[in-house]
Amino acid sequence: MRAPLVLSGLLLYAAGAVATAQVPQMLQVTPRTAKPGSVLNVTGIALEKAKVEELFLTDHKFDMKVKILEQESTSLKFRVPPFAKPGRMQLLVQTGGDTPRLLEQPVYVLIEERTEEAKKDEKDKDKEKEKDKAEVGGVQ
Repeated sequence: MRAPLVLSGLLLYAAGAVATAQVPQMLQVTPRTAKPGSVLNVTGIALEKAKVEELFLTDHKFDMKVKILEQESTSLKFRVPPFAKPGRMQLLVQTGGDTPRLLEQPVYVLIEERTEEAKKDEKDKDKEKEKDKAEVGGVQ
């Protein structure tokens, strides 16, 4: 009679330990609409580096890794990649630790298409870089 009681007590203790272990949970992202290159803020629980190793935007066909710029236990900032395609994207977290897991978060971002002006600015910057490389190459 005593053995089942001890066993059930151990099971309750183990279940409680698992329940108290915090997993990353994202609650909100601002702004909800962004363009490639935009910086977004996420608030939530257990978002520190030890628990959130990588962050992705996903459309459930393609997972796009994003660069985390700042990271704290209740917030993080990330940049939308310049090659992000327009559409509704969900945040996906890769946890840290010995057994990393991918966890879909209940947070979505609407990626808008870049404006023609932004595309033109990017092309102009590329041309300037090429010109600078040519000038430096000619001096040496």
